[in-house]
Amino acid sequence: MPVYVYNSLTRKKEPFEPVNPPQLNMYTCGVTVYDACHLGHARSLYIFDVFRRYLAYCGYKVNFVRNITDIDDKIINRAQELKMDWRALAEKYIESYKNDLKELEIREADAEPRATENIPEMLKHIEGLIAKGYAYITDTGVYFSVRKFGDYGKLSGQGINQMLSGARIEPDETKQDSLDFALWKISKPDEPSWPSPFGRGRPGWHIECSVMSAKYLNTETLDIHAGGRDLIFPHHENEIAQSEALTDKPFARYWLHHGLLTINSQKMAKSSGNFITLKDFINKYRDKDILKLFFLSAHYAHPIDYTDKKIEEAKAALERFHILLRKAQAIVRDIRAPGIKFPIETINFIEKHKNRFIEAMDDNFNMPIALSCLFDLANETNKFIDSEKSNPRYTEIIHQACEETIIELGNKIFGLFSDLSWQPLTDEERALLDKRKQSRQGKDFKTSDGLREELRKRGIIAEDTKEGQSWRRA
Repeated sequence: MPVYVYNSLTRKKEPFEPVNPPQLNMYTCGVTVYDACHLGHARSLYIFDVFRRYLAYCGYKVNFVRNITDIDDKIINRAQELKMDWRALAEKYIESYKNDLKELEIREADAEPRATENIPEMLKHIEGLIAKGYAYITDTGVYFSVRKFGDYGKLSGQGINQMLSGARIEPDETKQDSLDFALWKISKPDEPSWPSPFGRGRPGWHIECSVMSAKYLNTETLDIHAGGRDLIFPHHENEIAQSEALTDKPFARYWLHHGLLTINSQKMAKSSGNFITLKDFINKYRDKDILKLFFLSAHYAHPIDYTDKKIEEAKAALERFHILLRKAQAIVRDIRAPGIKFPIETINFIEKHKNRFIEAMDDNFNMPIALSCLFDLANETNKFIDSEKSNPRYTEIIHQACEETIIELGNKIFGLFSDLSWQPLTDEERALLDKRKQSRQGKDFKTSDGLREELRKRGIIAEDTKEGQSWRRA
């Protein structure tokens, strides 16, 4: 079954067919490095990492490029505000961004080009647009003439009049039309600048993505261009215009956009304190998988609202997986000799949920449904562990359900469960558990309860089951 994706350009779900399969060229808009990554950035980085992982799982050779905007009005303004050099500011937050990728265990892209490293190519592109009559020079820079590109608005579905009423337009008396956008900006004396045929200045925001995607993916037509829904207009609309005006070829076959993130139903804003950085989250919860499970709880194309309740639900969901995987790990370790390979034979209930998982991901990356398939498999595996101890294939089936399916799919595609090396018990902790077990067997429940509390303070949860006492780390 082919992978189907919702294409923002055609506004419908379509079978995914790259230009030169199995080669797949994918570009996403990266970060502007003037501040730390917040949870909205984290969602974008994670969602597109899952796309990349799943398409590779399907057999595509994914060539993935994600840019870094290291020159922009926001960077200049923030540097002036902090009274520091703009280059130092950009470097600080590039390092912060790369640390955030490591925290989330998201691989860097195959190329992560910086805007400032590609100025000559941008100038060449701009000169080509001027030569073809799509751009013009003024005292303040070079502008793209929107009305000369007949397909302008095809991605956002807006007409020129709608754009005029809805766009945040920077006033500039030198522009021929208020909708025209900057390809090159003449810099003020105290601003960073590069030499150009049009005067010392810096590139506009939109031109960098057109140029770097074509350069680093070595193509004029991308298979996938992805980004946040807030970038459709004007950023992605402008990318299409300035690219297709020059090449006369489609800029991208499929446009994929994720929904935006709010916090307690409010837009993120530092001024109101409604703002959470990725570092804030990791410092508080210590486990990236909690955040990933929260992101997986909503379809990528839909908005998602961050609340403490939803994070606690994600935390509880992760704990459910950990309880099962730790239980399975102990069963397989205790019963199976090291190095023995189980025979490969289909187990019906495992295969059923694995197939459902793949069907969900094939259907426009429906991650919430795919995640529910892993939960369903976990539930059935727990029932199997409790009720099928006499099954001659008991250990093999538990191994296949947990290690070869839940961990395989969860880790390879969702980037979960990378650390399952639970800290072993110390001698002191084991002695406390043994003493509690003896207390319960002797019906000394007061001592047993006291020992449970002592263990809880040490981060160990003691539980009583039909099979006796079990434990897990909180």
